[in-house]
Amino acid sequence: MSDFFNNDDNKDNTTNETTNTETTANTNSSDNNDNKSAMDFREIDENGKSTVDDKDLSGSDKKDSDYEDICFICRRPESKAGRMYKLPNHICVCEDCMHRTMDTVSQYDYNNLLNNPELMNQLNKNSGITFMNLGDFGSNLQGGIPNSQKIKKSKKKEEEDTIDIKKIPAPHKIKAQLDEYVIGQDQAKKVISVAVYNHYKRVATGTMDDIEIDKSNILMIGPTGSGKTYLVKTLARLLDVPLAIADATSLTEAGYIGDDIESVISKLLAAAGNDVKKAERGIVFIDEIDKIAKKKSTTARDVSGESVQQGMLKLLEGSEVEVPVGANSKNAMVPLTTVNTKNILFICGGAFPDLTDIIKNRLNKSSSIGFNSELKDKYDEDDLLSHVTTEDIKKFGMIPEFLGRLPIVCTLSGLTKEALITILKEPKNAILKQYQKLLELDEVDLRFDDGALEAIAEKALEKDTGARALRSIIEEFMLDIMYEIPKDDNIGRVTLTREYIEGTGGPQIEIRSEKPKIENKAEAAIEDKKE
Repeated sequence: MSDFFNNDDNKDNTTNETTNTETTANTNSSDNNDNKSAMDFREIDENGKSTVDDKDLSGSDKKDSDYEDICFICRRPESKAGRMYKLPNHICVCEDCMHRTMDTVSQYDYNNLLNNPELMNQLNKNSGITFMNLGDFGSNLQGGIPNSQKIKKSKKKEEEDTIDIKKIPAPHKIKAQLDEYVIGQDQAKKVISVAVYNHYKRVATGTMDDIEIDKSNILMIGPTGSGKTYLVKTLARLLDVPLAIADATSLTEAGYIGDDIESVISKLLAAAGNDVKKAERGIVFIDEIDKIAKKKSTTARDVSGESVQQGMLKLLEGSEVEVPVGANSKNAMVPLTTVNTKNILFICGGAFPDLTDIIKNRLNKSSSIGFNSELKDKYDEDDLLSHVTTEDIKKFGMIPEFLGRLPIVCTLSGLTKEALITILKEPKNAILKQYQKLLELDEVDLRFDDGALEAIAEKALEKDTGARALRSIIEEFMLDIMYEIPKDDNIGRVTLTREYIEGTGGPQIEIRSEKPKIENKAEAAIEDKKE
């Protein structure tokens, strides 16, 4: 699927000759200004602009930097703090912090202090403070802030990535792409395709008219192993947009041990390469959302349940939030940046294990005796989730304000035996195709008969963990085969049977012919000459 973002980045390439000329000019200017103060890091002209644009004192080329400078003291980026002073070891200090530092330093008479050795010795003995040269630490004290905690510089309006509304894939095209990777769940794929299509149309149109389109956040409900996470991963890969997958179990209210709610956006920012504009059009998938439901029987403060739901309201609605860059919680040593969540698509997913009982009680409210009675087994157990309503989810423990910001609810059904067999062999990256590729590198043909596939699917149903059980089962039976095959170069084909999966027999092994098949034409020609 083609990328529907247009990127017109034009980067300036600085040649070696220009670099050498600038270096010589800087050297000459430094020789002519020996009498200047050591703290005069930059020359300022009459308009208040720096006369040193291309090179800073740390030796780095400013044009080649894609990230904003971060103040080493207050951790503010240059877009908020303003002009930065460049120090050695890639350290930057903003103007406010530099002025505060100089005001503090100017209060002491250092000339008399340094010229009086007795006073210095007495000071060191009494206070335990010694003056040391930070350069003695060498490479262990570089001082610079890593790029993982820096924000990418915002592009000019003419260089910003824009979404072409004509290139946004239609819902049927999105579903067709998902069908190649995800088996079954047709209703869920249809719902997600339409929601994503409408969401990015909304992002593309922006405020082009007076009608403002609301966000279409999604709530996915389905048993474990039904494909919730895999569906979202595939969707983000096809659309080529940043994706962040967060676990709701680690989220807590601000001020308590655990990840802050804003850490969800921090992961999206990291997935976008710390590019704020790109992150503001990404997708956030919050898994295990049912784990933050209200606790029913507790007297303590619910810091990981209802409080987290209340804290997530502003993220889901769309607002500007301050998020830490390169960290999961806010602290004084981590820079902060502002991200607008208005155009971020939130997808929440969870298994909701006891929700089927709530649905069943609601459906069986009518009397079971008399003419209008209904049988208790009228509804299929595997199809109960398709009858879910917002009232059922509220009874489970989700607050109404939270559900109101997730207007689209789609359910995923549990996988049947036939669906598991299809998952084994039909998707583009099916599990069987992966193992066949591995043995193909050893020039061995791996095959599974229909009985083996049925036996694997039956064992997966017994584990009750959905598609996740398939790989663990195949790993168990493929271990001995992948260990023994490299020992014998004569093995040409291995066929797994139902008897081998059930433990009553072994795999069928075929020895390759005496004259092996030569795929390389050059090698084939050499063999013909020998004959």
